[in-house]
Amino acid sequence: MAITITMGIQKGGCGKSTTTGILAYLLSQDGYKVLAVDMDSQGNLTELLSKRPANEFVEKSVLEAMQRLDPTNYLVPIYENLDLLPANKFLATFPRWIYTGVTYLGEKIRYNGDNLSKILDETLEKVRDNYDFIVIDTPPSLSEQTTNALCASEYVVVLFECSNWCYSAIPNFMDTVEGARNVSKHGTKVIGILRTMNDVRRSDAKAFNEMIEEDYPNEVFKTIITRKALIGRLSLYGFNQNAELKQAFQANVVIFHPCRYSIDHIFT
Repeated sequence: MAITITMGIQKGGCGKSTTTGILAYLLSQDGYKVLAVDMDSQGNLTELLSKRPANEFVEKSVLEAMQRLDPTNYLVPIYENLDLLPANKFLATFPRWIYTGVTYLGEKIRYNGDNLSKILDETLEKVRDNYDFIVIDTPPSLSEQTTNALCASEYVVVLFECSNWCYSAIPNFMDTVEGARNVSKHGTKVIGILRTMNDVRRSDAKAFNEMIEEDYPNEVFKTIITRKALIGRLSLYGFNQNAELKQAFQANVVIFHPCRYSIDHIFT
């Protein structure tokens, strides 16, 4: 059964989609069967992996998969070992649907489960045995999409962009993970805080790196991800036939330890 990992923090611009995409890609290149799930209506992970506009997946996305509690007909093959459950702008209607039972197409599909935060988890149950890992990208907000992702996951990687607003967002997100653990059957827990988007020219970034390490000494990964143009251009060139890919990964490589399915370092 797949090990499920969510990337999250309720702030934009922290590298969630890029991190999710790189982790999914490199795990698949190591021979693991991977499903990447886009739970953000911006569809950035979808576009990064598929190299297609997110709105090409209207009526063929994670939203429809959750409404039918079955992702089978909505999986998009990306590489030999990597599939995608895509998202588009209509995922923003997910809260309206779960509370009213009315889809954005006007259909009436009522969820009859015991907890609205478990819809994604129930949906993924149909395919968990088909994958080694499921990695989930989340929106930049504490939303129903986020709580569903957390409740479907064993592990959470918290993305920390070295800034004041992201620093102030961490405690609320940690509380959200704790709430998910009380609901989820997976024992949802933070496996680490990944410091990203670090600008080495800024003294305040250095200060926030140190502050978060003092606050969460047992959770913070030792590695700090600096801003790299090569990684930034992944959204433009993608992974397939990208001449810069090897050079980019020499600076930022995921090391995943499948023994006990725990992450010791990400991007070291």
